[in-house]
Amino acid sequence: MPVTDEASWDERYRSRSALWSGDPSPHLVTVAADLVPGAALDVGSGEGADAIWLAEHGWRVTAVDFSTVALERSAARALEMGADIARRITWLHKDLTDWVPVAASYDLVSAQFMHLARNQRELLHRRLAESVAPGGILLVVGHHVSDLQTAVARPAVPELYFTASDVAASLAPTKWMTLVDEVRARQTVDAEGRSTTIHDAVFEARRTD
Repeated sequence: MPVTDEASWDERYRSRSALWSGDPSPHLVTVAADLVPGAALDVGSGEGADAIWLAEHGWRVTAVDFSTVALERSAARALEMGADIARRITWLHKDLTDWVPVAASYDLVSAQFMHLARNQRELLHRRLAESVAPGGILLVVGHHVSDLQTAVARPAVPELYFTASDVAASLAPTKWMTLVDEVRARQTVDAEGRSTTIHDAVFEARRTD
């Protein structure tokens, strides 16, 4: 199983000045660009690229992660972007396997690449769904299991992967309109610097009740 405890993630972040690219998720950018800015929840916020992008575009953001190192790095980066950006973001130190967000509070809830054991993942998705306000958007993106066959490093634990349809199945169908349920290809580079195609499971739905 991949590392899932806080101390190990803190050490992983300390090991490099930047663990991720610093770019916001292209799936989040595509979805949010068509929405009126409001309150957003970014879970598993990492080094803050998504939260900062949202704040830059007028959103009030709650960004949640269980790595203190990642949250401190994110907050510092937000301040570098300007006080107006920084004050739009609330950084929360929480373990998403037991934290329950406030119900019906967010116009956009985004979970990018949160790979947990099945029971934990399904519970998280249900909790996130409950936190979406009526008319709001739930966006869940994950690595597709087909990427286990590529040269890009992925945990070799099939249980951690899910499809967009899996996310849909965990929601009450009478409360949701599915907007996107698909696998999307994108280009990246592997550990050897070679261009390769990877695939993301992308689920987007609007809460209708």
